[in-house]
Amino acid sequence: MQAKLGNFQATIDQAVGAMQDANIWSRISDLDHTVWSESEEEITNRLGWLDIADRMADEVDNLSTFTNAVREDGYDYVLLMGMGGSSLAPEVFSLTFGQADGYLALDILDTTDADAVRNIEAKLDYSKTLFIVATKSGGTAETLSAFKYFYNRTTEALGEDAAGAHFVGITDPGSKLLGIGDEFKFRKVFVNDPNIGGRYSALSFFGLVPASLLGIDVGRLLGTAISEAQTEHGLQLGAIMGELAKAGRDKITFITSDAVAPFGDWVEQLIAESTGKDNKGIVPVVGEALGDVSVYGDDRLFVAIQHGDDAIDLSALESAGHPVVYIIMNDMYEMGAQFWRWEMATAISGHVIGIHPFNQPNVESAKIIAREMIAAYTEKGELPAQDATITDGSIVVYGEGVKGNSAVEALSNFLAKATAGDYVALQAYVTPDDKTWELLDSIRISIRDGKQVATTSAYGPRFLHSTGQLHKGDNGSGLFIQFTSDAVNDVDIPDNAGEDASAMTFGVLKLAQALGDKQALLDVDRRVIRFHFSSDVNAGLEAFTSAFD
Repeated sequence: MQAKLGNFQATIDQAVGAMQDANIWSRISDLDHTVWSESEEEITNRLGWLDIADRMADEVDNLSTFTNAVREDGYDYVLLMGMGGSSLAPEVFSLTFGQADGYLALDILDTTDADAVRNIEAKLDYSKTLFIVATKSGGTAETLSAFKYFYNRTTEALGEDAAGAHFVGITDPGSKLLGIGDEFKFRKVFVNDPNIGGRYSALSFFGLVPASLLGIDVGRLLGTAISEAQTEHGLQLGAIMGELAKAGRDKITFITSDAVAPFGDWVEQLIAESTGKDNKGIVPVVGEALGDVSVYGDDRLFVAIQHGDDAIDLSALESAGHPVVYIIMNDMYEMGAQFWRWEMATAISGHVIGIHPFNQPNVESAKIIAREMIAAYTEKGELPAQDATITDGSIVVYGEGVKGNSAVEALSNFLAKATAGDYVALQAYVTPDDKTWELLDSIRISIRDGKQVATTSAYGPRFLHSTGQLHKGDNGSGLFIQFTSDAVNDVDIPDNAGEDASAMTFGVLKLAQALGDKQALLDVDRRVIRFHFSSDVNAGLEAFTSAFD
């Protein structure tokens, strides 16, 4: 790690020295909650990540035995159903390491989009598919909905007696999933350390069971994390993050080598959900293409994560006065070290900016409203009505105070509210595909270049378990653009696994989550607009890509 901090260097040196004088490192190791708060609530029971790499080293042989048994039984594919911290590290492993010869391929299902569910289903050979149901609480609505659907499909394909052996659980002690595992005869349920929050769980069973199935050398991966824990890189990085955020550079912008780009989504959740609260926050900006120096305001900290010889040159940004941190990964197995480093850095940054990095006080608000909408749907057969502001062909616009004669004009007028230091978040409750993501990226760059503000984008409801806390808990500098759509082919969610009855579809659940999140944002005075596509989503998005050209 090399930091080019310019005029900020003296401030960072002073902050690191002050933390060393206050024994912050050793106090964290001693589980001292006063590093962050006078109350120990959700702190002393959330620090299991500190030594999890050492403890998981004792599980390497057990993981290998489990994986070899799965391979011997003919499985060649695993579908992991989980949200947020239960799915993001496995996704990083799958997209960076890939599938080793003779091991299992891995896909992630972290959506309630009906067409995405159908797309995954079309790939499955049930006789060779292992399903992982990953949820810390055991009650995650998206995960359990997916489990019920795919358990029923597996039973139809293979019979009830054979279905259970195709399912594995990862959860905390005492969770609902333990009972589900017993009832439906899961092959195995891994019980994780409950003293680890989901976003800090990469090096626990939540990350390492999928890693082992992919054929990753888990012991080697853990070794890099164990070595990293002996350094003060996390302390230094956390000081940089926290002090620069206090100085107004609260948009930490990641520029990565293609080989390690998926790491960005994991670190985005870690930083956003940990720091975005109490009217403060560090906004992680991931996947925003590098632009000309002129498009960046003075609210940026840049972090370049380079893999091997794939050099990233941000000297132009340095010359313009932007602080830059360079991190070089020479070996993909250093991913273990990066997980631990960023966990510590995020915890340290929380100390610096004066927040509690292990809770998520605003996450539940959107869930509560969504549950209320679902209850209304169950009673009346429809979600609460929304008043349209503008109808433009197949695009319907919803938003208080929205003005314009077209959808594009409405977006332009909405974005006129953006000022220096703001950020714009695209929230896409649509079917994930490459073309859609390409269009979202194009819209981001159009907004970034036109308004000189940071941009983020993510699929919903996935981001609710990632950046959702930041959106509602930070200082209110975000502008939120929702894109929603109807399912092409909706899918029923079974009321119970093993039964056909269904009171709700994935499409209804997804829209309830979008509407719940929109209302939760409005409840804390955030700026929100929603564009609903009743037909071709990509054709609708295309209209916005050149809004500022």
